[in-house]
Amino acid sequence: MNYRKVNWCFLGMIMLHLGVVGLLLALRNVYSMGMVTNLLVSELILAVPAFLAVLTSREKPNRVLGFHKLKVSSVFMIILYTFLMGPLTTLLNAISMLFVDNAVVSISSEVLNLPFLLTFFLMAVFGPVCEELCFRGVVYRGYLKSGNVVGAVLLSSLLFGLMHMNFNQAPYAFAIGVSMAVLVEATGSLWSSILMHVVFNAQSVLAMYFYQRFFPRVWLEQTQAVATSEDMIAAISVYLVIAVISTALAVCVLVWLCRNQGREEYVLWLLRERKSGKKKGKLISIPLIIAIVICLGYMILNVVWQ
Repeated sequence: MNYRKVNWCFLGMIMLHLGVVGLLLALRNVYSMGMVTNLLVSELILAVPAFLAVLTSREKPNRVLGFHKLKVSSVFMIILYTFLMGPLTTLLNAISMLFVDNAVVSISSEVLNLPFLLTFFLMAVFGPVCEELCFRGVVYRGYLKSGNVVGAVLLSSLLFGLMHMNFNQAPYAFAIGVSMAVLVEATGSLWSSILMHVVFNAQSVLAMYFYQRFFPRVWLEQTQAVATSEDMIAAISVYLVIAVISTALAVCVLVWLCRNQGREEYVLWLLRERKSGKKKGKLISIPLIIAIVICLGYMILNVVWQ
């Protein structure tokens, strides 16, 4: 799996997404997709092209995806790392809400009408597994073969953000993508990013159901209240301080994970390679440029239509 195949794979995902959207628009008078089908289809749009890419790579699946063992102690530290990265994502979400609506809140009423276990499986298990197989598995590890580790981290995270197809989720999805790609490098295993993604989504699902069940008035106020710009800026100022401290602690956890997983020498080697100034392989190709332009165009149109 090289960067060219990865870029074609991502373009395939985007075209598949647009095809499904176009089909639903054409059938809007006779068929309306329910939330369960919506969640399933949105993840299969990622999983199917990624699965085909693995099959056509002529490599062993684990060589492409990178499933390796994690120590039990590392598992607990990955959970801590996930919570420490939370304030940064909250900060970026709040900043984006100065300009666009919260995409998760807009579908929360439909999600909360589903049985809890079904929602938990779709959003906290099935979704994260599909997305990690795609973005930290096929995409990130495909880009890594160029030898450009920083480029692979940033570009795979950018595509992860763009695939959410809205300006609210894209910034914090990019940040989460970077944190998970770096985590995969620190631990040497795709299991680490899957675990982080599962924990991150699980806490969101649990929070939604918890507030809706036990504090319905608070939940109603949170979802229907329109915050002023002054309130948002004040909240962002608080989030900024917390995010700086928690992200610094998350970096410390990453260093610990490197040592615990026996990856310290490997990471030091990567840093030496970076400083050496050796020419790295390219990651950009025409299919990727087309896919990024389509994503941005789709997101802009969504804002204009709203």
